[in-house]
Amino acid sequence: MTEKTALTPKTHTAPPAAFSHGVKKGNILQVAGQVGFLPAEEGRPPTLAGPTLREQTLQTLANVEAILKEGGASWDDVMMIRVCLTDVDHFAEMNAIYDAYFEEQALTAPPAARTTVYVGLPAGLLIEIDALAVLG
Repeated sequence: MTEKTALTPKTHTAPPAAFSHGVKKGNILQVAGQVGFLPAEEGRPPTLAGPTLREQTLQTLANVEAILKEGGASWDDVMMIRVCLTDVDHFAEMNAIYDAYFEEQALTAPPAARTTVYVGLPAGLLIEIDALAVLG
């Protein structure tokens, strides 16, 4: 049986509860919900990339990508992305940012995706993204 491995890149702080930023088992890699915190710095609390949806979305995607890389995956290995927004009015802006970001990635095929509105994120957080990747 293949072992399950927890993933925490150097750019991330230790999770605040009993979960992992990412988990890899065999050729499956699940990235937990990520938000727009800047890379971790020793002795500094988590800091948002900025107050705007654009700043948080781009940082959130970078945080997801850091976990993918830690697990030996890339965006081309991602099968499913789930996006949670805190404001229904952010759909169009997020879609434009998302489309431009993935156009730059030059993927062989875009992943399946789902976006929902979720009001349970801590104050100031506008977006959360998780991803499921299958390697090789």
